Amino acid sequence: MLAKLYTQNTREYIVKMLHPLVNNLHNLTDPQLEEKIHELQRKYFQTYNLDVQLQISTILDIFREELNTRRAVATQKLREQTDSSGKDLDSLIKVN
Repeated sequence: MLAKLYTQNTREYIVKMLHPLVNNLHNLTDPQLEEKIHELQRKYFQTYNLDVQLQISTILDIFREELNTRRAVATQKLREQTDSSGKDLDSLIKVN
């Protein structure tokens, strides 16, 4: 359901609106995205230029949102698989 709300084209359009220098994030894996976040955080604190910090902060927000969206979609898929298999805790716990 969550994946349907955020289609790939819609997310790309929104990202381009927020920052034109951010490329397609779907080409990055989760570990690569986490590495970019870590790298940008380090660069944010290395510079004292407020304008550069603002740009880095905007890109960091975009990357974090993408990572959170991916994790939410994965969690939703896992819940749907668990619900469809019928192996919830109610069937495992026997109360006499």
